[in-house]
Amino acid sequence: MGDGAGVGPEIILKSLAEQEVHEICNPIVIGDAKILERAKAYVHSTLSIHSIQRIEDADFQMGIVNCLDLNLLPAELPVGKVSAEAGHAAYEYLAKAIELAKQKQIDAICTAPLNKEALHKGGHIYPGHTEILADLTGTTDFSMMLSAPNLKVIHVTTHVGILDAVKMINPERVYNVIKLADETLKRSGIKNPKIAVCGINPHAGENGLFGYGEEEEKVIPGVQKAQAEGIEAFGPLPADTLFFRAVRGDFDIVVAMYHDQGHGPVKVLGLDAGVNITVGLPIIRTSVDHGTAFDIAGKGIADEKSLTEAIRQAVDFTPKLLSRYC
Repeated sequence: MGDGAGVGPEIILKSLAEQEVHEICNPIVIGDAKILERAKAYVHSTLSIHSIQRIEDADFQMGIVNCLDLNLLPAELPVGKVSAEAGHAAYEYLAKAIELAKQKQIDAICTAPLNKEALHKGGHIYPGHTEILADLTGTTDFSMMLSAPNLKVIHVTTHVGILDAVKMINPERVYNVIKLADETLKRSGIKNPKIAVCGINPHAGENGLFGYGEEEEKVIPGVQKAQAEGIEAFGPLPADTLFFRAVRGDFDIVVAMYHDQGHGPVKVLGLDAGVNITVGLPIIRTSVDHGTAFDIAGKGIADEKSLTEAIRQAVDFTPKLLSRYC
């Protein structure tokens, strides 16, 4: 459910009112039933909230929202405000989802947004969902992939400052991310993915004209290692033209070196269209590509399209749905 003080409960109710969602999977909300019940008034929902304690108690039919109720938040939780209680609860919801996924009781996890400040106030010092997922699954080699219409982007670094990001980029990390991209797209049905790799500096350094040889030191060896294994990797290429080429169809995915280099182009295509997919995990996880939007929480105007698309892609990335729970 994400942060109960944000728009998560509202967009969940809006998405679960859509027939399509129920046609492709059996959705279960891990969160607080009372918070979902309260959110019904915000979005004028007629859905019935079904509080359950076990997956097998779910009643899958249109009009019912099954909530695995952890009962962590007070009914009077302030809306649109940073709260240690909500931050802690968001962590516990995700931890429970990970536990269920590892036990094969659910097939995929789709996360509504959490608030990093609230998460930290709640005692969980992580940059976000992705790092919690990696920690609780024992995963060391992972990356964030953003998926939007006509564009997929995977990141070498994400939630760190630009100076730290440049320090963190190294050939092995570049190679690992290229390999993750290749494996992920092959699993999704693309036989020989074409992977474009961004440079770090303007014009990808332009043969040493810009920067201090970062492309030669940090990026090119990783690209060459991937190429030696038969992966169709290209670069480093200038980011200012690369994303246009990727949207045009020249490449299947772009490897971005740092957060804004990759996030900016995806979000230009529309916040409601982007989906965050964590690759490299032993479980399927997708997410909305927006935050808790405290400024509009409780107003019923948050757009659910990104969540609906995230659910759809969670299903698409699941090789074979057995229980059909997500």
